Amino acid sequence: VQLVESGGGQVQTGGSLRLSCASSGYTANSGCMGWFRQTPGKEREAVAVVYGGGGFPLYGDSVKGRFTISQDTAENTVYLQMNSLKPEDTAMYYCAADPRLWLCAGSPLDSSRYNHWGQGTQVTVS
Repeated sequence: VQLVESGGGQVQTGGSLRLSCASSGYTANSGCMGWFRQTPGKEREAVAVVYGGGGFPLYGDSVKGRFTISQDTAENTVYLQMNSLKPEDTAMYYCAADPRLWLCAGSPLDSSRYNHWGQGTQVTVS
């Protein structure tokens, strides 16, 4: 399984970015897939995930109402539309996936439930 993120960059406060995660070797609607973020010295934080075919999006509390996760099952790609960005959104954003729906669906926002990770894409909000 390979996950490749793109779309990160630098943006001003209040701006928007759209992240993409293209997967190979993994069927996007077979398990859980989503986004986590991490800053130095802090634990990895759940941003948004989809599971069960994309019909069940979940969001971290800090991004609710501002971020939207979507899934293109034909392209095995997950997107993260980030609006109203704040400096505290600055982080490395990682795409994660796990085909074991029986495992990840129990706690989709738990990063330990995922065994496939991308390299990450940096988002900086100033």
